[in-house]
Amino acid sequence: MRQTVQFPFYAKLALSLFIVIAITAILYIGQSVIIPLLMALLFAILLRPVANFMQTKMRLPHVIACLLTVILFVFFFAVIFYFISVQIIDMANDWNTMKANLMHHYHNLQEYVRDNFNLNKTDQEKLIEKAADGSLDSGKQIVGTTLLSFSDTMMNMVLVQVYIFLILLYRTHFIKFLCKLFDQKHHQTLQEILGTIKVSVQSYIVGLLIEFVIVSVLTAIGLMIIGVKYAILLGVITGLLNLIPYIGILIAGVLTIIASLTGTADTSIIIGIIVVNVVVQLIDNNLLVPMIVSSKVEINAIASIVGIIIGGMLGGISGMFLAIPLMAIMKVIFDRIDAVEPWGYLLGDDLPRTFKWRKKRKPQPTDAPEA
Repeated sequence: MRQTVQFPFYAKLALSLFIVIAITAILYIGQSVIIPLLMALLFAILLRPVANFMQTKMRLPHVIACLLTVILFVFFFAVIFYFISVQIIDMANDWNTMKANLMHHYHNLQEYVRDNFNLNKTDQEKLIEKAADGSLDSGKQIVGTTLLSFSDTMMNMVLVQVYIFLILLYRTHFIKFLCKLFDQKHHQTLQEILGTIKVSVQSYIVGLLIEFVIVSVLTAIGLMIIGVKYAILLGVITGLLNLIPYIGILIAGVLTIIASLTGTADTSIIIGIIVVNVVVQLIDNNLLVPMIVSSKVEINAIASIVGIIIGGMLGGISGMFLAIPLMAIMKVIFDRIDAVEPWGYLLGDDLPRTFKWRKKRKPQPTDAPEA
């Protein structure tokens, strides 16, 4: 007869910490391989209904259906990239005006420093030249690192498309592999986990796309009202950066302010941009995120913020984007395994109002035992 070994709490804690550290180390060391695979897995889950439609309704072969699905996926992002590129080219045509406005703001900043810090323009120029000479080597390193990161990004984009195609092509093979890992009695639970993960990931990414469109439109309209040039481009960039929770909107706001200052000499436009971003964020955080995004993953705010920070430390922007869907997948798995069900509850968004400890009533001498 098989006996179950019961470990003490400190042994379970040590083993859990060891597993967490090992997984974190693997993710950090192998991020160049793991992150493109995880990105491809999420998008493959999203595109699976499209491939199934082509295969079942349009009677296309399995390979052709998967290939056409990836081509449509690439075409969708190519359209967005083309639109942004055209807008950036239009912005570059106004370079002389932008340069003149930048010099205007630069002289205003010099006058502010002179009036408040008693530092004349000659001394300011000397400090800037000294700082530029001291940071020349570091600037070269930054340029080299940027070029290397850009080449890595382009390579990962190609790999993600290849991975998406292969995951769609071999999805049945992977499901059979998972079934072989577990006994027949666990297949029902495995099927429920896979089905819930599919629905959760698809709903989350579709929700992000809807949020991207709405935030882009609202931001573009707001910037048009206050008279910001290239409002549509800045609105699309804001919508894209808003896909990075909590941090992306701050970066988008800074970029919008910089872009607006290069298009006009009026610094009062900054107040209008801040008001537009605040209003859009209030709508996004109080309406769009609860109704469209958060309801699909049911991850609480503390877990989301910590997960995004850890994801950024391990994988940069890609890690921040992957953090919430990966936590949603972990929660689905934890909720259906008794041993780790409390961790699924910890990640969840259940907010009990109060909690009362249950106390056992001590037996009284007058209590008669039941017959």
